[in-house]
Amino acid sequence: MNLIENPDQARRLARAIISDVAIYNREKVEAGIRNDNLFDLLTEQLDEGRQHYMSRVAPALAASNIFDLAIVDVLIKRAGKIESSIW
Repeated sequence: MNLIENPDQARRLARAIISDVAIYNREKVEAGIRNDNLFDLLTEQLDEGRQHYMSRVAPALAASNIFDLAIVDVLIKRAGKIESSIW
């Protein structure tokens, strides 16, 4: 299997992985935002997603912050309507 070397393709992959985490763990995302413990609740899912991402992209991209930015953009920004003391 060829590794992804294009940053745009790596971003799309990261966002797709995080979207899946958000879709399949909607209740955990809502509780995590509401209670400010999102990363504690989703540790296993995010670690699994990161491992999948790193197995598919070139090492230079895997070492960048693309996956972390996808977490912020997809999981956190989209959850802005959830009542929370963090905003």
